[in-house]
Amino acid sequence: MIHIYTGNGKGKTTAALGLIIRALGNGKRVCLIQFMKKNFVYGEIKFLENQPGIDIFQFGTNQLIDPNNPDEIDFKEAELGYKKAEEVLKLNKYDLVVIDEINVAVKWKLLPLEKQLELMDTKTDAEVVMTGRCSHQKVIKKADLVTEMKEVKHYFNNGAQAREGVEF
Repeated sequence: MIHIYTGNGKGKTTAALGLIIRALGNGKRVCLIQFMKKNFVYGEIKFLENQPGIDIFQFGTNQLIDPNNPDEIDFKEAELGYKKAEEVLKLNKYDLVVIDEINVAVKWKLLPLEKQLELMDTKTDAEVVMTGRCSHQKVIKKADLVTEMKEVKHYFNNGAQAREGVEF
C-alpha cells in the first residue's frame, strides 16, 4: 500500500514517524529516507538512530533551499535520495519505507515527477509512505491512502520560532 501525507498543515512527517514507531514496536523492519533533511540535528533522528530495526538515509544539505533558484548540490542530493529509495524498494527487505519530503522535492523540480511515479510502481511488499506538501495530483490518484493535513491556525503566523522537541 502507498500512503501520501500531504497538505499545508503541520504533522506530515510527525504522522509518518508515528507509523515508524508502531512498526518498530511490532518487530517490523523500517527504512526512513529523507529528502532535504541532512546535516541538521532532528530529535527524531537522534532517537531513531539508536533503535534496532531501522535504517536511516538523509539527503540534502543543512542550508534552506531557494525553490526558485536551487543550487546544483540540491539536484545531486535529490537524485541520490531517489536512487536510494529505488534501491531500498527493490531490495524488498523492509516492512515499512518512509520517503520523507519527496513531494516537496518534486514540487521544487529537484526531482522529476516521473521518478516519484516510478517509485510508486516498484514491486515491493513494503508499506510505502511519501510525505510533503504539494503532492501532485497524479501521485494522489495512484496512492492507496491520502491524508491531507490542513492548516487551520499556526503559531508561526504570529512570529513563533521553530522549537526543539516540537518542530525538530
